[in-house]
Amino acid sequence: MRRTVPKRELTQVMLYMRTYYSLLRTTDAVQIRTLEETHIAMKSALHPNADAAEPDMSAFVYTSLRLPKCILDVQRVVLGQSQEVFRRRGYPDVESWKAVSGPARRRRMFYDGGETLAVYIASISDIDDIVPMLTAFQIEWNKMHTLIGIQAGLAERLRSCVTGGTWDDATCEEVQRVLQLAPDDWERIQAIWGDDLPDLLMHIGDGRKRMSVTLLAGSYVEYLQATQKWWDRVNERAPFDLSKRPIYFVSSNTHSLTNMVTGFAQRHEARLMDFVASRADPELCDEAERIRQGKVPSNWSNFLYYALKKYLQTAKGRDLLEQRNAYEASHGVTRIPSQHTFDLEVQLIELSKLERAQLDSRLVDDLPLERLAGTDAIILNIDYPLGFAAYHLLSRIAVNVGELRGAYVLGKAATLSGRIGDVLIPNVVYDEHSSNTYLFNNVFTARHVAPYLVYGDVLDNQRAIAVHGTFLQNRAYMEMFFRLGYTDVEMESGPYLSALYEFIRPRRYPQDELVNLYPVPFEIGVLHYASDTPMSKGRNLGTHNLSYYGMDPTYATTVAVLRRILALETKVQQRLAAYQSGEWQGDLA
Repeated sequence: MRRTVPKRELTQVMLYMRTYYSLLRTTDAVQIRTLEETHIAMKSALHPNADAAEPDMSAFVYTSLRLPKCILDVQRVVLGQSQEVFRRRGYPDVESWKAVSGPARRRRMFYDGGETLAVYIASISDIDDIVPMLTAFQIEWNKMHTLIGIQAGLAERLRSCVTGGTWDDATCEEVQRVLQLAPDDWERIQAIWGDDLPDLLMHIGDGRKRMSVTLLAGSYVEYLQATQKWWDRVNERAPFDLSKRPIYFVSSNTHSLTNMVTGFAQRHEARLMDFVASRADPELCDEAERIRQGKVPSNWSNFLYYALKKYLQTAKGRDLLEQRNAYEASHGVTRIPSQHTFDLEVQLIELSKLERAQLDSRLVDDLPLERLAGTDAIILNIDYPLGFAAYHLLSRIAVNVGELRGAYVLGKAATLSGRIGDVLIPNVVYDEHSSNTYLFNNVFTARHVAPYLVYGDVLDNQRAIAVHGTFLQNRAYMEMFFRLGYTDVEMESGPYLSALYEFIRPRRYPQDELVNLYPVPFEIGVLHYASDTPMSKGRNLGTHNLSYYGMDPTYATTVAVLRRILALETKVQQRLAAYQSGEWQGDLA
């Protein structure tokens, strides 16, 4: 594939990456301003107007959603793989700092209350994510600082609004005009920053942003050690010996699988609907009524799952959260949150403890689930990692578990040809990390998902690109791949396939090759649902949130994964029973 990969379009992106990796080798802090020139020259698809005088609010919103609000005061960002790394480099007690997070990026971060933010990283993909985000945020901050400074007295008026506790319509209108913000841009900024918006604008008006970043340890071994610590915790807290259990590996999220196999949301429907009615969200209430009246084809269970997720995030839902954890434990679900490393929960689901009466109705059509009573197989589900962390995690799991019967990857992607909410099913993946093109038998086709998807389309036989980072593509690069037939852009399928290669081959994954993964001794399934359309100007998760309607593709793909696992395991148990009775004469595999 060397001749077909658009190297020319990658030149500016690779220059940017080489710049920050070479600078991060220093033991001193790297000033973000030294990266601004190459960041702008890259012409990132997520930051197309980086070189313009007016703010690129799409990029600012995108980064605001993925950085903690304390970023207002942060001047130093320090990156490390583990508590030991931070301790060795002069930060002995980072976990005693305030835990902070960004609403749209799951990452373990701690703030010292002053100017320093400590960030745990799981792989090089975290560097490829964090550094461009900090750079984009600083570029846009400083644009707005310049515009506020030009308007006489505006910085002082903003400071007075914050210190005096007053925030009037006249100031809002002045800020919108000075920053050249469209009404929808202003609404998005308000939605993200909420009551902290005046403080944000005051900080922007007071001074330019001058952040630095320090990589405390960047060796491959440090990532392996951090991953091993994560796995040690999983192994210690598992209620059984994982090395002796058949495994169905799933990479998805922390809610969809457990919701569908326990029936917990349905048991608390009345309480959840009281919560929905109490929210100032007429659109959601109207949607509930339309579903009940049959005016829309949305699935009622999906609605309950969404309401449960939102309710458990509130103070009133804390007791229900405790009830859920106890209920799941009694139904064969073990949750193992991470600690001291990266933020990645594990769920262990014992198939023998699933009860037909508790399963989502979409799972029980014609499957002989009674055959699962004697199985010792489990589903090992992990919260979707970021980029190359997928390789580290699955490689670690591979050497510590018993038989692998299936590996299923479910997650978000950008689509170059479809719409937000579509489901993409690839059987070819080009991986930027290895420069490999992987050909594999994806066990899913459109017929496995389409019956359960309401609002989008299912596109199978797609080609996917596993990229370095969300900022690290430009329009020319994506257009070149689009002409080559690639329509699905995400970050994890390539690293996962590199790890799966090592399950079946006697060497580490190759580089710059066409890799044929036919056949394999286990199933491989990859399902992506579109959350971004980068070829359409401005359509990314900085401008659009899947919200409730993101539940449709999430649960349609979850149904497909769970039905596949249940069907496969019932067949395995049927064959085993026939073999033990002497009726099965063939191979048990």
